[in-house]
Amino acid sequence: MTQGPLATEIETRLTTAFAPTRLAVINDSDHHHGHAGHDGSGESHFTVEIESAAFVGVSRVNRQRLVNQALGDIPGQRVHALAIKARAPGD
Repeated sequence: MTQGPLATEIETRLTTAFAPTRLAVINDSDHHHGHAGHDGSGESHFTVEIESAAFVGVSRVNRQRLVNQALGDIPGQRVHALAIKARAPGD
């Protein structure tokens, strides 16, 4: 499956901010067809799985805050829903 422009932008922003050892940007939009927030763009719902040394010693909540901060206007404005699974190596 080809990655859309928004998924590519998410990947680029997170790679730049965190130099992750593992990163998966999963487009969940098709699972939400007909539900609230599904805007027909094909890029409305995502799951991000990221592992980075930047998260060592950082709480789960603060990891999510850091990811949201790195994504800027994407969560809540350009994407309806974003699930974040942020881990440090060895978590």
